[in-house]
Amino acid sequence: MPEVEIGKVTHYFDRIGVAVLSLTGSIQIGDTIRIYGRATNFVQQVTSLQIEHQPVSSAKPGDDVALKVEHKVHANDKVYRIE
Repeated sequence: MPEVEIGKVTHYFDRIGVAVLSLTGSIQIGDTIRIYGRATNFVQQVTSLQIEHQPVSSAKPGDDVALKVEHKVHANDKVYRIE
C-alpha cells in the first residue's frame, strides 16, 4: 500500500503517550498511519486529534497536532499516512 509522508514528530509526552506532529500533509480521525524512525516503526489508526488542547476531526498542512500514540516515539520520527 502506498504511504504518503505527512509530517514529523516534534515532541513526545511520555506519561500520557501523546505525540505532537508538525504536519506537511493532512490527517483525520480514522486514518491509518505509520510512524517510522531510527528506533520506531509501527502502524496505528488515528483515534484522537487535538489542536491547542481542543479536539478536532482533521488537521491540515502547517498545523501542529497532538495525537495519542500506542508506542513511544521520538522527535524527528517521520509520520506517513497509508493510502
